[in-house]
Amino acid sequence: MTRIDLYTKATLTMIAVLLAVLVFQPIPHPVVVQAQSDRPNFYLEPGTNTLRKPDGTAQLRGKVVIDLKTGGAWGFPTMLGAPYPVDTTVTQPPVSEPMYLGRFDFAKMKR
Repeated sequence: MTRIDLYTKATLTMIAVLLAVLVFQPIPHPVVVQAQSDRPNFYLEPGTNTLRKPDGTAQLRGKVVIDLKTGGAWGFPTMLGAPYPVDTTVTQPPVSEPMYLGRFDFAKMKR
C-alpha cells in the first residue's frame, strides 16, 4: 500500500510543479500590451469604385482605403475593375500610387 501511496504523491507533486511552472512563466517575461498602436488602422472598401481626383483631371476605377485614425480617404487606381492593379501592356506587376481623395472628420461625430 505504501508503494502506491508513494507513486500517487510523486505524481501529484510533479503535476503541481509543472502547473506552477506554467503559471509563473510570464512573470520574468511579461507580455507587452499597448492600448494605442503606432500602426495605421485601415478600412478597405469592398469592390472597386470610380475614383475622381479632387482637381477633376481624371476619373479611374480603383480601391478606396480609409485611415481610421486620421479619417483620410485614399484611392488606389487599379486600371480596370479588378480588385488589384492590372496593366496588360507590361510584363512587370504594376504598382498603384495612392491618390488623396479627402478626409472624414470623425471628431465631429456625436452620439
